[in-house]
Amino acid sequence: MAAARGERAPGGGHAGAIPGKTVGDMLAVLGTGAYVVDAQGRIVAVNAVAEGLLGRPAAQLLKGDAHDLLHRNARGESIPRAQCRMRPAFMAGRPAQADLEWFERGDGSLMAVSWTLSPVDLGGDDASMLVLFQPRDEPADLAARPEASDGLLQELERLALLAEMTTQLTSTLSVDEALQRLVSLVLPRLADWAVIDLISERDEVWRSKVVHMENGTAVSRRDLEGPMAPVPSESLMPLSRALRGVASTIAEPRTYERSPDTGIAVEQRRLFEATGMHSAAIAPIRGLREVLGALTLGRSERPEKFTPADLALVEDITRRAGLALDNARLYQRQRKVAETMQRYLLPQLPRVPGLEMTSRYLPAPDASHVGGDWYDAFALADDATALVIGDVSGHDLDAAAGMSQLRNVLRSYAWAQKEPPSRIVERVDRAVLSITDVSMATLVFATLVPGEDGQWEMQWTNAGHPPPLLVTREGVARYLAEGSGMLLGTGTNRPRSDTSETLPLGSTLVLYTDGLVESPSHPIDEGLERLRRHAAALAHRPVETFTDELLSRTRPPDNDDDVALLALRVGTRPGAG
Repeated sequence: MAAARGERAPGGGHAGAIPGKTVGDMLAVLGTGAYVVDAQGRIVAVNAVAEGLLGRPAAQLLKGDAHDLLHRNARGESIPRAQCRMRPAFMAGRPAQADLEWFERGDGSLMAVSWTLSPVDLGGDDASMLVLFQPRDEPADLAARPEASDGLLQELERLALLAEMTTQLTSTLSVDEALQRLVSLVLPRLADWAVIDLISERDEVWRSKVVHMENGTAVSRRDLEGPMAPVPSESLMPLSRALRGVASTIAEPRTYERSPDTGIAVEQRRLFEATGMHSAAIAPIRGLREVLGALTLGRSERPEKFTPADLALVEDITRRAGLALDNARLYQRQRKVAETMQRYLLPQLPRVPGLEMTSRYLPAPDASHVGGDWYDAFALADDATALVIGDVSGHDLDAAAGMSQLRNVLRSYAWAQKEPPSRIVERVDRAVLSITDVSMATLVFATLVPGEDGQWEMQWTNAGHPPPLLVTREGVARYLAEGSGMLLGTGTNRPRSDTSETLPLGSTLVLYTDGLVESPSHPIDEGLERLRRHAAALAHRPVETFTDELLSRTRPPDNDDDVALLALRVGTRPGAG
């Protein structure tokens, strides 16, 4: 028998030499086709029998990728690597066999083969696998071929699932909601158990979901969820490899029977023991730039084991899940930055004797949690207090930045000029187009000065904003609609007017943005009337409760804008009366 061909190892001998023998010596004594692949799937040795059966000389085979060179389906098409039947065993380092596969010969023809795969120790650090194969009779009936059995139906079901997966996962920007939808789509359609492990931005692993189908209902196993050990850098165990983004694998309980090499392997053994899973498909969840976690689908009740075709489907699912989770995480990251920015942009209210002030801000439901709505209150000279409610168009970071510029310009003019509100707003309007990035805005600017008998005198101007609402302690509510003018940013420079009003003891002034009263499905007049009636009904409540209840009762359920609200209650001033 001709000697087998193999690569030479450094320092003499053949690659992966067994003590006292070479790889070639080992393969030469075999009476069937044989070749050895390294950890990367490259052929490192082949015997003469394999060369003859494949119609390929060793020079064409050595260093080549065995899967790309040889593996085909019954129609002669290349097989996706995820659907290769050798792959799960290769990844797990365990023996496997198949009775009917197809290899491509050197002339392009197909050869039906049966093969056996087993680990082989060649004395190196990397795992290697020995593949033995021999020709077999090709079935005459195409239906007997694995690829042809119910393939169309299975493919349609697969495509339908993936389409549904894409639609469901991309329609939410909540990580928790995306995970819940992912679980509901794979259970019980594909498995009895779904396990999701996520890697946080601090590289901490958290077992976020362990869900089991019981009598048609998804039940979470909280006792199996929680923090996990760090991702190991060297472990060859399936979940560890998935969390590093190396490979997908089919695992079984015996995979974790040997002594666990890492803390993650300990948890995996516990998972298999607690769930009774006899077969599991484990695939990495990859984002655009990093591995986000891993999905494990397990079968305990249904007898079928996962196949390479199942693993390919799971990889398609995790690919879509990864994109959805990546988007959701990016959104939440932006949202966190925006929340922090908003906290710094919105001011602390001053303490003014005789006035109780409180404020609320609610972001737009589908925006970046920050916007152009704002409120402000600050002290002026001569015991006067300034009140502002405003709205810069948009509800994103650009709107928030413009709002900050406009607020600062208004504060500067109000403090330095000591003029009526209308004159201050005229100055601000001229400045908007020149020294800010604001294209359009509305606001109410008012000044309060102490009056007689505990009352306060308010003077204000309105630049295209919804009118303030005044509620007496007896529950009479009316809008202060006077003094309305053009919004800011039109460039018309028209003169503005001021209006005055006495705020009696016990009355409540409500300044708000249009998100509190506007709704896509109802006219704004309905929103204004709803606000007036609820404010009147709540007149006797403490100002904090008044504000919370007013916001809860009045904001339309289909509101798509942010809301700023400033409420002021006139109380008794020290020494008044």
